[in-house]
Amino acid sequence: MTTPLTLHPHRALPADPAVRDIAVRIYEQVANLPLISMHGHVEAQAFAENTPFADPAQLLIVPDHYVTRMLASQGISYDALGLARSDGGAVETDSRKIWRTFCENWKLYRGTPSRYWIEHELVEVFDVHEMPSAESADRIYDQIAAVVASDDFRPQQLLDRFDIEIISTTDPATSDLAFHASIAEQGLGERVVPTFRPDAVFQIGGPAWTCEVDGLAAVSGIDTGDFSGFLDAIRERRRAFVAAGARASDHGHLRADTTPMDPADAAALYARVRAGERPSREEAFAFEAHMLFMTAEMSCEDGLVMQIHPGVLRDHHSGVLETYGKDKGYDIPVPVDYARGVQPMLDRFGRDPRFHCILFTIDETVYSRELAPIAGTYPSVRLGAPWWFLDSPDGMRRFRELATETAGFFNMSGFVDDTRAFASIPARHDLSRRVDAGYLANLVAEHRLGEDEATEVAIDLSTTLPRAAYPPIAH
Repeated sequence: MTTPLTLHPHRALPADPAVRDIAVRIYEQVANLPLISMHGHVEAQAFAENTPFADPAQLLIVPDHYVTRMLASQGISYDALGLARSDGGAVETDSRKIWRTFCENWKLYRGTPSRYWIEHELVEVFDVHEMPSAESADRIYDQIAAVVASDDFRPQQLLDRFDIEIISTTDPATSDLAFHASIAEQGLGERVVPTFRPDAVFQIGGPAWTCEVDGLAAVSGIDTGDFSGFLDAIRERRRAFVAAGARASDHGHLRADTTPMDPADAAALYARVRAGERPSREEAFAFEAHMLFMTAEMSCEDGLVMQIHPGVLRDHHSGVLETYGKDKGYDIPVPVDYARGVQPMLDRFGRDPRFHCILFTIDETVYSRELAPIAGTYPSVRLGAPWWFLDSPDGMRRFRELATETAGFFNMSGFVDDTRAFASIPARHDLSRRVDAGYLANLVAEHRLGEDEATEVAIDLSTTLPRAAYPPIAH
């Protein structure tokens, strides 16, 4: 006897009946608005080639580090979950077995946002109506596989099915943007756009930095043998990204520091490392800070919105990194000093009307103390939505409670889903809209907003603000 799976219409809305009634009315006005997905990790290749998704496990489990890290935390090996090994060693290749492992451990996701998203996907996307379990695993697999095999379930078709107005991929500075050229040729160039992610060429202490900078030279056609050439190559790639429809750059450094170096010192450090010298840890951090400052200057020149999301100690376990590669769930948040970190950048560019910056965090302690006051005073800054470990019902509520009173709603950028799991995008946006409706309903119940005002704000948070935060660039 399996347990039925249903979605309660009032899920994630306030428990108090009076407040919930208001929230329902607000939510109904935003539930069907288009999705604006301007910070994500669906690969451009998927849209360019529009090939079918492989199977349920490869779609919903293997690429989603939210899912796999929970299973790993309970001692289930990545080999058993089918994550490819860097050495080419044997891993589980039977997707049905991987799916069974997931279903047998469904209880692990109780209380997590992953459960919310996956339940939404199962019911709304795949028409599944029984709870995952050892008994139901094969039936659910077959149902999802049938949907995935349909021509209507290819990446390009899902843009319409999910009502995605625009979606941004995240692409390294060394990308030749060939997939985006193909996307544009197919008539989707204004709907699927790139985002410029130069971390690998900014992180001068990284083990692959020399190869990355060589790749930058190759794709830009500009010699990166000296620092001046390196900067010219970065500017050229930014121009290419803008021409391909990009609206933002994206920066995931460990620190928020934006202190500029003396130009001569930066050039000398670059030359030494280019010649094979290993920089010290502090030299590497100083160079990254300098490049963030330089990026702000370039943003004033070309109009790309600068997204900064520091504070993650990535690939925390060296063995997992070595065996399975990057981005496998072993990324841990650390405290970040935003007030001092971004001060040099904002002191120079914070009131420049050409500069636009969105600050994200997964350090909740800085919402009310640092980020809301920064966004609430600098016209160039918008406060990014809760993401990663914080894009959960309670994380989103805490964000609204901690940041809104100081920053206001209109110094925020709207929701970002930040996901590689394409089928979960509607679920993530739906959760955000429900939480916002609940927060706004409480303001109405406390007579701090009129219901018409609250509804207007909900619409703004869903569509108006993200459109304004990531404007198209004339080119």
